[in-house]
Amino acid sequence: MTGTVWLIRYAEVFLKSDPVRRNWERVLAHAIRRRMPGVSVQIERGRLWATGPVDPDRLRKVFGIASFSEAVFAPLDALESAALAYAEEHGIGGAATFAVRVKRSGRHAFRSPEKAAELGAALLAAHPGLRVDLDHPGFEVFVEIRGDRCYLYHEVVPGQGGLPERVQGTLVALLSAGIDSPVAAYLMMRRGCRVVPLYVALAPSPDEDALAKARATAGVLREFDPDLELVVVTDDYLARARGLMRRDEERLTCVICKRRMYRLAAALAGEVGALGIVTGESLGQVASQTLENLAVLDRAAAIPVHRPLIGFDKEEIIAIARRIGTFAPAIAPDAGCAAVPRVPTTRAVLDEVEALEARVEQAGLGREE
Repeated sequence: MTGTVWLIRYAEVFLKSDPVRRNWERVLAHAIRRRMPGVSVQIERGRLWATGPVDPDRLRKVFGIASFSEAVFAPLDALESAALAYAEEHGIGGAATFAVRVKRSGRHAFRSPEKAAELGAALLAAHPGLRVDLDHPGFEVFVEIRGDRCYLYHEVVPGQGGLPERVQGTLVALLSAGIDSPVAAYLMMRRGCRVVPLYVALAPSPDEDALAKARATAGVLREFDPDLELVVVTDDYLARARGLMRRDEERLTCVICKRRMYRLAAALAGEVGALGIVTGESLGQVASQTLENLAVLDRAAAIPVHRPLIGFDKEEIIAIARRIGTFAPAIAPDAGCAAVPRVPTTRAVLDEVEALEARVEQAGLGREE
């Protein structure tokens, strides 16, 4: 029994037409190689095979990979002896129960259950104290047979899933210092989008702690896309606009602020060739995220706004943030937004918002810096 190889599985890619599938397989192989120079990747329908200095932690961060396993190669005519040696080496003797899982591809004189039973019988003969448990085994031997090639492994490591990186175009993600927006960006990256994160620092007194948090969460996202770079724009539109607000208009502050951010994101999208904006808004989570307010926000965007978290509750979002690593930097202390009014509106009226913005423009405060 010789040779170690990493068996890499994808899921949704398999469902595409042959031309798309082949292209996305190549994208996936390239993503692996660029993270791990020196690794060789071979493509076979339904599988990728990687050899060389594979780093499983990096492999786990590649979008499009459903799961992977470190496998050992053996020829079909030596499978039984190879399975016995492999099981012994990887700890079958310390288990009370076991199972053999066989998957075959190609023409063979046997079926997968028959080969699994045959290998199981050989393992029982070598370890008579064991018993078979197909539901909850203490030890599993997986065998993948492709033609006359066999691959044995005992562990299936979950991957990120989703689609290969950057097969769906570019989006600008409004990145805050909070929990939600990095998760929203991640989810769109997982769907094959290149994401350009944008952080808007509110002048004249930007919160340096909040900016540091945004940089830290962007750094975590960079582990999933090595080319990701945070764009920071310092903007004093809100501060100057607040100087023109009447007292009864202060409730519109958050809506005015967010509409400005949408416009800045749309401007950046034009520069980087993005087709939309990503935000971390979840319906009803805060005052600015009611259906009425979201409708008013949308009217400020010249391009589509994508909200992958719209139906998530906070605990679901936190669970994803913990899993991908953005939660810890997002909960670090910062000053918080000083512009939030005491009673923000939950039902902004578009005409009223646009009238206020028109006064800002007339005063010459709406110019781009």
